[in-house]
Amino acid sequence: MVDIDPWSSDVSTDYDRIIQKFGLDSVSLSDIPNPSLHHRRDIIFAHRDLGNILQAHSQGDPFGVMTGLMPSGQMHLGHKMVIDQVRWFQEQGADVTIAVADLEANATRGFSLSECRKVAMEEYIANYVAMGLDPARTNIYFQSMRPIVQRMGFTLGKRTNLSEFEAIYGFQGDTNLAHVQAPLVQAGDILHPQLDEYGGLRPIVVPVGVDQDPHLRLCRGLAGKTNWFNVNDRKNGGIRITVSVMDENQNIVAGDKATTHSVFTKIVDVLKALGYGDIVADANHGIVDLPAATPKDRYPIRMSLLALERSMGGSGLLQPSSTYHRFAVGMTGGKMSSSMPETTIFLTEDLKVMEKKFKRSFSGGQSTVEEHRRIGGNPDVDVAFQYLKFFFEEDDVVLEEIRKGYVSGDILSGELKMMTVEKAAAWLTDLAEMRDQNAHLVAEFLADDSR
Repeated sequence: MVDIDPWSSDVSTDYDRIIQKFGLDSVSLSDIPNPSLHHRRDIIFAHRDLGNILQAHSQGDPFGVMTGLMPSGQMHLGHKMVIDQVRWFQEQGADVTIAVADLEANATRGFSLSECRKVAMEEYIANYVAMGLDPARTNIYFQSMRPIVQRMGFTLGKRTNLSEFEAIYGFQGDTNLAHVQAPLVQAGDILHPQLDEYGGLRPIVVPVGVDQDPHLRLCRGLAGKTNWFNVNDRKNGGIRITVSVMDENQNIVAGDKATTHSVFTKIVDVLKALGYGDIVADANHGIVDLPAATPKDRYPIRMSLLALERSMGGSGLLQPSSTYHRFAVGMTGGKMSSSMPETTIFLTEDLKVMEKKFKRSFSGGQSTVEEHRRIGGNPDVDVAFQYLKFFFEEDDVVLEEIRKGYVSGDILSGELKMMTVEKAAAWLTDLAEMRDQNAHLVAEFLADDSR
């Protein structure tokens, strides 16, 4: 199945094929409350289980958003796109958890933990503050200072094997074991905010580029394997609930006939409390059917059964939701990467350097002014236009006017680049001012265990 590598510099942009191959769902704009420019412009193009988040939002239930940072380089515009999404979820009511992957940076990139902390504080968290995250609803922690993520990674590791890692990641015999361990610790990062001491059972969404989907597939699979109660669609409509018997729960859910019937009585009681009357329970065959239940009923049923599982001693972990965004093109027309400064704009970039990068950036214009006036430019490959679309032009009407002007040849490539330079300069200047004004807030974003 390997086709997406979260560590590779080669990233597929055949998004339709990725959706089909990996079973993603397309994002419907009509479902999104207060859509951001990333939603309106189809930059966020796919998801897994976003419905859980949307239902929690509509019902006024708690939900969270989770992301992470690798403290080994400078922040660039690609990072801005993720934080913009995190801030949007926070504006809709989400709490925010951010992991500083200092253990992974230490193991795979050779950074000391002290170096990781310095980079995280001065480069990343300072910009998070400047970009408007709310410190009262944001918790940033360091992997090395939160042992639970490592313990969860170790525990979850019992539910997978090297064959699955080979299928998901393409690992082979010469794979560095730090790369094997890192996804398990990351699963601990993503799942632990559901624990009672870190906010409790609630849906968590992880916004990522599609190159990170292997981590989400692994994490969702691991969470699902811990669940005692499975909620699935029935072949002839409705919902079916089954019980998973495993080493750690067999004495609780399947010790003897009386125990089994007791468990199914608890399931029925949970469903009755949700208001269901058409419950068909068959403890002997290990199923509970809700023939009239609809797909929207899956979320409240699942949450109630996870709560039941916890009350009985289980983990009660909900599979994380995720959203996927398209990649912004690099300045040279390829991938954007902090290890190749010429491909991106850093958030602390000198304005003159930024202007030079745009002037040299890949253009969708024609080779001469006369030809451009006659044929027009291609905004789909033009870096300057794409950066207006992804980062700097909030107004959809203005963006469309620029697009039409470029396609018709009324706007030249040089003129388009200068429009983008002006917008980028204003944004970078404002960001720098906000970093200075809010530098005193950086420590407030840290969780208690990471101060």
